[in-house]
Amino acid sequence: MRKDVRILLVGERKYRDVVAKVGKTSLIMSLVSEEFPDEVPLRAEEITIPADVTPERVPTHIVDYSEAEQTDEQLYQEISKANVICIVYSVNNKKSIEKVTSHWIPLINDRTDKDSRVPLILVGNKSDLVEHSSMETILPIMNQYQDIETCVECSAKNLKNISELFYYAQKAVLHPTGPLYCPEEKELKPSCIKALTRIFKISDLDNDGVLNDNELNFFQRTCFNTPLAPQALEDVKNVVRRNMTDGVSDNGLTLKGFLFLHTLFIQRGRHETTWTVLRRFGYDDDLELTQEYLFPLIKVPPDCTTELNHNAYLFLQSVFDKHDKDRDCALSPEEVKDLFKVFPYMPWGPDVNNTVSTNDEGWITYQGYLSQWTLTTYLDVQRSLEYLGYLGYSIIYEQESQAAAITVTRNKRIDLQKKQTQRSVFRCNVLGSRGSGKSGFLQAFLGRNLQRQMRIREEHKSFYAISTTYVYGQEKYLLLHEVMPDFDILSEPDLSCDVVCLVYDVNDPQSFEYCANVYKECFMDSKTPCVMVAAKSDLHEVRQQYSQSPLDFCRKHKLHPPQSFTCNTAEAPSKDLYTRLTTMAMYPHARLLCMCSCNRCTYCLCQNLLKLELLRSIKAQLRRVVYNRHMAQADLKNSTFWLRASLGATVFAVLGFAMYKVLLKHR
Repeated sequence: MRKDVRILLVGERKYRDVVAKVGKTSLIMSLVSEEFPDEVPLRAEEITIPADVTPERVPTHIVDYSEAEQTDEQLYQEISKANVICIVYSVNNKKSIEKVTSHWIPLINDRTDKDSRVPLILVGNKSDLVEHSSMETILPIMNQYQDIETCVECSAKNLKNISELFYYAQKAVLHPTGPLYCPEEKELKPSCIKALTRIFKISDLDNDGVLNDNELNFFQRTCFNTPLAPQALEDVKNVVRRNMTDGVSDNGLTLKGFLFLHTLFIQRGRHETTWTVLRRFGYDDDLELTQEYLFPLIKVPPDCTTELNHNAYLFLQSVFDKHDKDRDCALSPEEVKDLFKVFPYMPWGPDVNNTVSTNDEGWITYQGYLSQWTLTTYLDVQRSLEYLGYLGYSIIYEQESQAAAITVTRNKRIDLQKKQTQRSVFRCNVLGSRGSGKSGFLQAFLGRNLQRQMRIREEHKSFYAISTTYVYGQEKYLLLHEVMPDFDILSEPDLSCDVVCLVYDVNDPQSFEYCANVYKECFMDSKTPCVMVAAKSDLHEVRQQYSQSPLDFCRKHKLHPPQSFTCNTAEAPSKDLYTRLTTMAMYPHARLLCMCSCNRCTYCLCQNLLKLELLRSIKAQLRRVVYNRHMAQADLKNSTFWLRASLGATVFAVLGFAMYKVLLKHR
């Protein structure tokens, strides 16, 4: 809503050096002093009414124009600055009324843009001098000009309708009719219908096409801070029932009924009700969502990332459940379209289906849906805020803005210093020469073997893939980004990541050279962990035309050996390598991590420690068993006792070792 309102009063007309006075200055002075002035100047000085004494709590500036004192140029300037113009006429002077259409309205229209004309209020002053009303003359004028908001008759002398006049002027600015309603057609304008339809869909929490009593109360509480009594709800529905047959269904308000109610509000002069709803849901005076609503301020310092927090995921889960009508844990194209009806455009293209996991029919799964939101938030937090705004996150969760859905992670340097991180999303840049198998590596992460990948159309290809992995029982998101192989144009985002995957084709003798050069040029002196991936390992491995073999290169630069990988499998490719990449991203200080059985890297050492701890626990248990048996049967010294004790200890050791193997396999 506007921060202030500027009201301009015009009306007097100079003719043959005689000024036809209409009493606009008297109206202003009567409002301020609450009594009719004895002496009236030619023009009142500009008056500012503080916000706390106005009904709408908005500062109001009242400007008087006098043709006797001011020039036409000054008038044009005031018209351009005004938010609403009151054209004052004398109800006892027909020529004064004629000047409304012959002079003032044409002059104002000539000085304002057609698309942004200011609302007009017709003010019939001096009603105390006549016994009849001028409304019969004025109503045809109101019907002829859409810019006229209303007409009010008043008397500066009797203080009749003075406060009402300026209230209507305020209301014409803060709650204009023009954007909402077409008087000729007697129906809502298309832009208003579009906005109210979005509001209805957001408020329809179960997506069944009607607003039940709980949803109506939620809507009422959200917009007006108070619920409706049960009888009031029934009264509202009864009004709709009496006026249209399909306005109420299953004892709930349909979209048609919802739109009818707002049409009724406007026809009865209660524009503020509809505007309160529209502004609560983020709309401005032009029925566009405001920039402040869609893009709330959020600061993301360098080396920090953005993630969705727990409440945001709960909200997105509810949105998914709301639109997954067949309960198959996937969104069909029709369900996706329905979900994004509250958007002004379709935000997801065909490439999304190749960025996240899908079911056998190619529909985005529940996990894929959350993954795509995670990807958007990580790569472009402003776009994520915009999307959450369209879905009404801040309204449903009663937050100041959708910025409350975002977590800004701490600086990566602090994570390195503390050797631990609270982040949930980790980025892996995948580099390699053309044809090395990068795209296959990304798609395999989504569970697609080579046969499924061959169905992907080139124009629907994605350079990103995101899904979840589990590291020591914690669910994390791994974001793979395929970097274009043009070595000379590698940018900072291409190099900035949590882990690097260098892919080469084992069947192409020139493929490894690119990986070696990129590593030495960009990553050899960095703290970013790197992994060599020997892709297409199902094919015959040829000798690489490089000064060193891939294995020797990795040994020289203290990298773990090249990891064999293929997506040419009967089932979904293994995810083990992706879990290892996520682990490396989480613990970048451990440069040699969980890739071998060298007994030196962090993973192996951790496993050995676990093994040692388990063995120590088993030995301790054995000692307790032997000791307890010894104390219970201290008088038995024969060999039978020791044979039994040894047998029991042996059985316990075997069971303990079996349990260790099960735990290790599970890990």
